[in-house]
Amino acid sequence: MSDPFIAAALLEGVPSAFAATRDGMDSMLRDRGLRQSTPDDTARSLLIGAAATAALEGSAYDPDDLASGGGDIVARAAVRLSTELLGLLPVWNRSPVQAIARMHALAAADSVIDADLGRPINPDGVSRLTGLAEMLGHKTLAPGMVVAALVHAEIAAAGAFSTHNAMVGRAAERLMLVAKGVDPASVTVPELGHAAQPEAYRAALSAYASGRVNGVHQWLLYSAQAFTR
Repeated sequence: MSDPFIAAALLEGVPSAFAATRDGMDSMLRDRGLRQSTPDDTARSLLIGAAATAALEGSAYDPDDLASGGGDIVARAAVRLSTELLGLLPVWNRSPVQAIARMHALAAADSVIDADLGRPINPDGVSRLTGLAEMLGHKTLAPGMVVAALVHAEIAAAGAFSTHNAMVGRAAERLMLVAKGVDPASVTVPELGHAAQPEAYRAALSAYASGRVNGVHQWLLYSAQAFTR
């Protein structure tokens, strides 16, 4: 496996779309001084992201509600996951599958029986997560944002767990942006880019799940727009 992500990264229009998106993100981080951000900036971003990812699951609470401990079971799951997410970076770098399992355990803690927390139930999904981890262990020339987008979609589409697959995918996407040095302090909010156009998000994710090249293409072009938002 020479470069597992590069073929997708070179699909028509993808290089230019992601180059423009990365330039915009770098400019925003630089102009607002966010490269020297504080822990409070990161915490606020994670909280906004939790509200956005919960909204995509049908919840309707804003970050201020969540900061004060409010919210329904979905919102609390999103907050719980976001609170511990960045602490999983060392695990992610060492064993992505282990980190994904921990993400699911955090997200699903109030929704499934303890025996199912972090435990995949779909054999095909397990195979896909193992394959993804193998791909992440190889060097790639693909931009970090492309890799993050593909990780998100692959976890969601794999459906390895009984619940919360898309939420875990979104969390992994954010973690990949940190791991790849795109946003080391995690002050941007990728979840909000998806939540801004939920129907487009679901359509693009469904296209990816089809397994066709044009579906991957659609997802990546959509993702560049979402990251820009």
